[in-house]
Amino acid sequence: MKKRIIALLLVVSLVGVLFAAGQAEASGPTAAKPLVLRYAHMNPASSPNGLQATYFADKIAEKTGGAIKIEVYPASQLGSISEMAEAVSMGSIAMHHNTYGGLQPLLTDLGLFDTPYLYRDVDHLLKATDPETSPALKELNQKLIDSRGVRILYSFYFGTRELTANHAVYSPKDLAGKKIRAIPSPIYLAAVEGMGAVAVPIDWAEVPVALSTGVADGQENPVSTLVTSNIYEVQKFAMMTDHIMGSEPVVINEKVWQGLSAEHKKIFTEVARETRDWASNYVLQNEAKDVQTLKDKGMTIITKADGLKVDEFRASVSKVVNDRFGAAWGKYYEMIAAVK
Repeated sequence: MKKRIIALLLVVSLVGVLFAAGQAEASGPTAAKPLVLRYAHMNPASSPNGLQATYFADKIAEKTGGAIKIEVYPASQLGSISEMAEAVSMGSIAMHHNTYGGLQPLLTDLGLFDTPYLYRDVDHLLKATDPETSPALKELNQKLIDSRGVRILYSFYFGTRELTANHAVYSPKDLAGKKIRAIPSPIYLAAVEGMGAVAVPIDWAEVPVALSTGVADGQENPVSTLVTSNIYEVQKFAMMTDHIMGSEPVVINEKVWQGLSAEHKKIFTEVARETRDWASNYVLQNEAKDVQTLKDKGMTIITKADGLKVDEFRASVSKVVNDRFGAAWGKYYEMIAAVK
């Protein structure tokens, strides 16, 4: 009888161990067997955009106890900006950041968030591009999820875009016939053409060579990008046109998102908010320093005080944008204007 009882207890114990092991396996990733996600982007690792990706990855590892590991691939290692966006939709890359205009291959309407001269200030920008609270972005984020299986997780301020060239520019007429690199998306092409230039769509990885060989006469980007990508080595003048105040959306594959546990979704959401604030403040605090760095590197900075006709650029660009997108995006522009 004792042998039978002992045998029965051993069987029960074994079943219990197997059940516990099964439960542990079903409970999700662990530090010993982490979930590994790939995050790819186009920027240098040392840029504000690159640093925020690393910040996000480090915080996720910390707050999940190592159960989720995010591997960051900077500097277009995994493709062009459009290829990386498509890869997130296909699921071969889990996460990616881009401009809103750069995500237009996934959903054309997202380009409206990069409309020139759209936002009152950085606070307005961040509220209008918050996927949790912005009525316009909430609507379009759902369309992105439904149509392409991609979710905007958060957006961060990455600077206000300025024009650079190898000759001084004061008004749109100074750009007549000049080839200015534009992000390959409709809203950026419209912005550059509205400035009076010939827009040349070139992927970011090819820009330094395009500028040094004359394929493009100039380009436009935030001052942080001008510094971290050494644009001062191939451009002599920077015009403070302030034409696009930008935030960059960080996207995640929807199947990856839905595969996270409720606890891990909560951690991702909390880290997303923290990273948004950290990155936005980092960029704001460094903008003046970046302008000084450009001066120290030999660039001539041209501002409104130096005769830059910002109002002429605003009027010229706004006309082109309204002609091309006003009918389709007017509803969303009103929603963004109403954000307090």
